[in-house]
Amino acid sequence: MAEALPAPALDTLFREARTYNDWAPQPITPANIQSIYDLAKFGPTAANSLPARFAWVVSEAAKQRLAPHLSESNRAKSMKASAVAIIGYDLDFPDLMPRLFPHAPNAKDWFNDPAAREASAFRNGTLQGAYVLLAARALGWDTGPMSGFNNAGVDAEFFAGTRVKSNFIMALGRGTQERLFGRLPRLDFEEANQIL
Repeated sequence: MAEALPAPALDTLFREARTYNDWAPQPITPANIQSIYDLAKFGPTAANSLPARFAWVVSEAAKQRLAPHLSESNRAKSMKASAVAIIGYDLDFPDLMPRLFPHAPNAKDWFNDPAAREASAFRNGTLQGAYVLLAARALGWDTGPMSGFNNAGVDAEFFAGTRVKSNFIMALGRGTQERLFGRLPRLDFEEANQIL
């Protein structure tokens, strides 16, 4: 592996990055979205299962479909963002295991238990959502991940006819200083870690 990233890159990804609540009118293109995904897809998942599925809400018509399912506190800021990514996870992800994990022909059968399948899809799909956040930051976009929406409504509106379930949403665009909170505290190392 390469050496550690330089400090400015770490600032972009973590130390100076923020969760934005207001957005400049900067369009995000299909090519921008594909660039984000094409970087994020290399993040690891269990057995290369890649269960995340993404619906990128960009057009005004699509935003109007999303709006009724958002909490009141999330609606205005989401509608103003260049895009809102709905990060979901596909309960049928094992169907692709023969292609994604070909050296273990029986990998699809590892997920026969419905509870274990859902737990794995949710866990690894969440990881993939975090990779999208980091990829977007790395490519110069600001993000605003959030809960605060009606999952069942979003699923019916955007994932009907599939076994994809929504996990969280993330606004993307060029963030502004409006409604930007001051940096909130983080736990010190000793509060959150033990070395055994």
